[in-house]
Amino acid sequence: MTSVTSLAGEPGRASTASTGSGGSGGAGEEVARWRLVATATGPADRAAAAAGVRQAYRQAGLREPERIEWAASPRAAVRLLRAQDGPFAPAARGASVRGAVRDAPWASERERLRARLGPRGWAQWWGATGAALWESTEQLVSRVRAGLVEEVAEDADDEAAVRVLLLDAVRGQHDAAWLCAFGAGGDSPLAGLGAVARAAGWWWPYERLAVVCERPVELYRDEAGRLDRSDGPALAFPDGFALHAWRGMPVPGSFLAELATLTPERIRDEENAELRRVMLEHYGYDRYLRESEAQPVHRDETGVLWRVPLSGDEDVVMVEVVNSTPEPDGTRRTYWLRVPPGTRTAREGVAWTFGLAPEEYAPVRET
Repeated sequence: MTSVTSLAGEPGRASTASTGSGGSGGAGEEVARWRLVATATGPADRAAAAAGVRQAYRQAGLREPERIEWAASPRAAVRLLRAQDGPFAPAARGASVRGAVRDAPWASERERLRARLGPRGWAQWWGATGAALWESTEQLVSRVRAGLVEEVAEDADDEAAVRVLLLDAVRGQHDAAWLCAFGAGGDSPLAGLGAVARAAGWWWPYERLAVVCERPVELYRDEAGRLDRSDGPALAFPDGFALHAWRGMPVPGSFLAELATLTPERIRDEENAELRRVMLEHYGYDRYLRESEAQPVHRDETGVLWRVPLSGDEDVVMVEVVNSTPEPDGTRRTYWLRVPPGTRTAREGVAWTFGLAPEEYAPVRET
C-alpha cells in the first residue's frame, strides 16, 4: 500500500510547444510532475488557485467572478450549491460557465494538437503523456462522484439533481491527464485551468460565483493506483467527507473496522459475496482453510487439493504444496496456490499455475 501525503512544488508548467510527431521529448518529466498534481494532498494554495480561476475566466472571454468562495470538500460544495435561496442559489450565482471556461478551450487545444501532430502523432503523444495518468485519475473521479451521490442525495429524484450539479464541476487536480497532454503553462489557453489544478481540488464556475474545493488530506492507493486502505479512509477531506476502499472496491467504513477481529465463522456468515472476498483476502486463504475445518478432496505426489464451498459464490479451491528444497534450518516451506473452482486434482491445480494441462506437467526436477 502506498500512502501519499502532502506534496509541494509547482509541477506541470511546461507547454507542448516542443512536442514533435512520434517523440516524447520531456514527456516522462511532465507525467511525473502531473502525477504529483493528481495525488497532492494537504491545504490548497488559495491565493494561487484564486488567481488561476480569474485567469481562466479571462482566457474564456468572460468577466472575472464577483466572488470566489471556498468549500472544505466536493460534498461541502454540492451542499452549498443546492440551496434555493441565499448567496449560493442559482439566482445569486448565475448560469454555469463550465462550457466556456473548460470545455471550449479543451476542445480547441485537442484539435490544434491533432492537426499539428496528425492522428498517429497525436496517439503517440497521448500514449506518452496523458494515458499514463488517465486510468488512475478517472477511478478517483468516479469514486468521488459515486460517494457524493450516496451521501447527499435523499431519494431517486434527488439523485438526478445531484448528478446534474456535478456536471457543472471542473475537476481541478483530477484533470491532470489532459492538462499533462495539452500543456497548461506559459501562454497556453489552459494556463488558468492548470494553475487551479496545481493549487486546489474540484471547482464550480458560474457567471458571478466560483466555488473552489480544498484538496484531500489523505490518499492511500495500492501499486495499481486503486484506492486501498484497511485501517481507515482511503480518501479523506478536511470536513470528514471520506471514501473507504479495499483494493479499489468500495466498502463501508464500519466493515474495515471489523477486519481485525475476523473469524472463519464470520466470513462464512457474510451474505455479500464481494465483501466476503475482501474478508478472505485480508484473512488469508491459507489461514481460512486451516481454521475452517476444510477437508482435503484429493492428494497426489504434487500436493493436496482443498475445497471450501461458499454460499452464493464460487468455491475456494487451493492446492497445498511443499517446497522440495529445504530451508537453511532443514524445514520445508508450505505454499498455498489458489486455483480455479473446477479443479479436480492436485496435479491439475499445480499444472494450471504453470499454464499447462495435467498430462503436460512433468517436472524433471522440483525446486
